[in-house]
Amino acid sequence: MTRESRTFDRETLLDLTVNAIPLGIMLFFVVLFLVVNPFGTDLAAQAIQLTIVVVTFVALFILTYISGKAISESEKELEAMEGLEAVSESVGAEEVEAVEETDATEDDAEETDAE
Repeated sequence: MTRESRTFDRETLLDLTVNAIPLGIMLFFVVLFLVVNPFGTDLAAQAIQLTIVVVTFVALFILTYISGKAISESEKELEAMEGLEAVSESVGAEEVEAVEETDATEDDAEETDAE
């Protein structure tokens, strides 16, 4: 199975869609506050409300990106560990077969010596 070199694969993007709804809601309110002025013409109040929503939007966007990178890296590490386990199991099986063959050869040698 080959992995693409993109930062986020399909599974990671599905994990991150949880944050898409809050980001969409915040973006809606930014547009709403810019188009419709629901609280009057006070520029200080409008600046405060936009600052709160925009800062929260940016913080959530950055957090989503960082968590996506962490999820992607942990998935890659997990796949690497699973690959190592598969290799060690196959190597372990070969070693067990080699030990069993050695034991059988030693048993035959002991029987020959005993006669």
